[in-house]
Amino acid sequence: MAPAAAEPDPGEPSLPVASVARRLGVAPATLRTWDRRYGLGPSHHVGGRHRRYGPADIGRLELMQQALLRGTSTAEAARYALERMPKAAEPPPPRTSAPEPTTSLRIDTPDGELLLPAEAGEPGQSRLARRLSTAALALDSRAVQRTLTDVIEGAGVLSAWSGVIQPVLAALGDRWRGGGTSAGAEVEYLLTDAVLAALIRATPVLDEPRNHRPVLLACVPEERDGLALYALAAELACRGVGTQLFATPMPAEVLAVAVRRGAPSAVVLWARRAGVADTRLFSRVARGRQRSRLFACGPGWDAGGLPPKVELLADLAAAVDRVEYVLLGSRD
Repeated sequence: MAPAAAEPDPGEPSLPVASVARRLGVAPATLRTWDRRYGLGPSHHVGGRHRRYGPADIGRLELMQQALLRGTSTAEAARYALERMPKAAEPPPPRTSAPEPTTSLRIDTPDGELLLPAEAGEPGQSRLARRLSTAALALDSRAVQRTLTDVIEGAGVLSAWSGVIQPVLAALGDRWRGGGTSAGAEVEYLLTDAVLAALIRATPVLDEPRNHRPVLLACVPEERDGLALYALAAELACRGVGTQLFATPMPAEVLAVAVRRGAPSAVVLWARRAGVADTRLFSRVARGRQRSRLFACGPGWDAGGLPPKVELLADLAAAVDRVEYVLLGSRD
């Protein structure tokens, strides 16, 4: 039986859930899920209701992350963390050095070798990427969905997207387009639909968003790949930020009407492919009395050609942090 929880030291530093989530690179909703399902939450409250994590609590979460990165399931990782560090134990010593990054990841699958981009080369994510790619290549929808659920719950939406999902999608797409495998476009289609469903499931429905007016997320008219916007909407919702999502590309005039009628607090226009983003689109959506903060997001934008009042967001993580800060400020 695990030892009883020790009384916290009043002088011991502690952090709110938002700060711990940023420190670990996961969504606050993920921490709450780990607390609810596995008991890996803060040890005490401050001021009656506010839950704060002490060093030991954070140490257990770091142990859990280490286990997840070695490829264990979320439940196994939680059990490992609690066994290694019961509630009364001291936190582990801080890590003195970060692991050396790798430039690529080669995965052996039943259908041959799969080379993933550098984003999936972080330690421990190879097993998750292997599970996902193997299930997709086998057209095993249930295994794909189970793996996606494990990845998102274990790492959070953005880490799951950038470290596993997007690299596997890119590698599988490049593979069949290059003619290097018998597996064809059906694999990419199956995985894309499964990812879409998983991201929608991971998006909480907000009864009371923290922002009074929503953030409008839309693809530019010529962009056909809006899957990343679902990941962006999911992570913003996990942080309590409400959105209006238009992942299906609309004509510029329809997008302008949507902005005018929706009165968003911010507009984020997504472009993945080079050459599809027209900077004049911002002047179309900025017309009218309602003023919104304007953001360009994705690798398809040319920073040099953006209007002065449009801010470029390098990736989804930067988009979430910046939009949240601009609209709501720091939560600490």
